[in-house]
Amino acid sequence: MTRHYSIAFIPGDGIGVDVLGEGRKVLDALSSLDGGLKIGYQEFDWSCEYYMNNGVMMPENGLDQLKGHDSIYLGAVGYPGVPDHVSLWGLLLPIRRQFQQYINLRPVKLLRGIKPPLAGKGLEDLDFIVIRENNEGEYSSIGGRMYEGTEMDMAIQSAVFTRHGVERVLRYAFSLASSKGKRKKLTAATKSNGINHTMPFWDEYVRKINSEYPDVATEITHIDALAAFFVTKPESFDVVVASNLFGDILTDLGAAIVGGLGIAPSANINPEKNFPSMFEPVHGSAPDIAGKGIANPTAAIWCAGMMLDHLGEYELAAVLMESLQQVLEEGAALTPDLGGKASTWEFGDEVCRKILGKG
Repeated sequence: MTRHYSIAFIPGDGIGVDVLGEGRKVLDALSSLDGGLKIGYQEFDWSCEYYMNNGVMMPENGLDQLKGHDSIYLGAVGYPGVPDHVSLWGLLLPIRRQFQQYINLRPVKLLRGIKPPLAGKGLEDLDFIVIRENNEGEYSSIGGRMYEGTEMDMAIQSAVFTRHGVERVLRYAFSLASSKGKRKKLTAATKSNGINHTMPFWDEYVRKINSEYPDVATEITHIDALAAFFVTKPESFDVVVASNLFGDILTDLGAAIVGGLGIAPSANINPEKNFPSMFEPVHGSAPDIAGKGIANPTAAIWCAGMMLDHLGEYELAAVLMESLQQVLEEGAALTPDLGGKASTWEFGDEVCRKILGKG
């Protein structure tokens, strides 16, 4: 049976162009391996360069152009000369919000072949997942500036936590923890001792949703202690759930303890599949090395695997991840950041060879 998927392909800026091409190459290799998989791409040139030429990050009907696709595959956004809040709020955040991608999924997993930055920790110690609320919380665009440029200059920004928004991310997290096997543990980030309205609200709903999943062992941990525990006892975690800001910080820390942002994937998920979900590496556009062919495409390739998982192509996702880890483990085609001398495309070619060798 032939399975057709339509992918909105947005390379974006900097090394996003370099690494996303390798992810696409790997997906095409999987299509060759499995003749029933057919992937079509529609490429969009939306980027900071597009902004410089048009005054917007994407056209007015951009979301309508994306809506009909099965998934969105994004490289990176950001470049000198365009303020970060312009590039972020002009492209990434409208997609996340309008398409109700309220789950940000970030695996914290040490891949075979990557030297663990934490002494004494190995593959079994570094394997959990962080779920970040992705649509509201501390990143809600509520507030403003007054008296700008005067001695009375002021800014107000409000965090918005709704029952609907909090319950749905927690229910997703508890459901995942309940299905993950023997550990069945969930850790929720909070700061209710210092943030006295939104965080007690969050904690209240953690306890409420926990009652629906009595098989899940649950702990509510203050964010400052939780950040320390990511470093001192990462083996104690299974599923971690956090509000938008706390999740943003924890996931970058999580990436650091398994090798760095260069290998960190992410998924912006609409669980109901009413809209396309979006898959993106989180290393940024790295303009200083863009176009040099030395960027590590691991995160972009891993994102392709997460996309296949979301589409229900579990076996092919497993083939991709096994092939990727074989390349990392063998070490012959590593990029400079991993201690090797291979180019971005040589790394991607080697992953493709591993995939096609499984045919």
